[in-house]
Amino acid sequence: MERDPVFDSVTMNALGSALDGLAARQRAIANNIANVNTSDYKAQRVSFEDALAASVRNGSGVVAPTTARSLDPTQLNGNNVNLDTETLSNIDTVLRFQFAAGAANAQFTSVRAALGGN
Repeated sequence: MERDPVFDSVTMNALGSALDGLAARQRAIANNIANVNTSDYKAQRVSFEDALAASVRNGSGVVAPTTARSLDPTQLNGNNVNLDTETLSNIDTVLRFQFAAGAANAQFTSVRAALGGN
């Protein structure tokens, strides 16, 4: 995850990491839903929030998301995707992504104003 030094602050790094993590989660959710009827498919789970919080406390804000297979119980066909869980997770992820994107936009607007841009 490469960051532009002009925007190298803990806040911008954390927002970028959050957006990367949320985008990875959206991809995993889409993959899970696409495989809801695939025998022996194990749902993917993306995590980054705890690592991001620790990274911010350490003054960096840069962290990569991690993807693991869900350990949730499986159905008779070995699949453990729960469509209700995926749908709720998708709604939550979309809302968080919109919030983080808005915060990043506000940061860019502030930098542009400070540089005398329009």
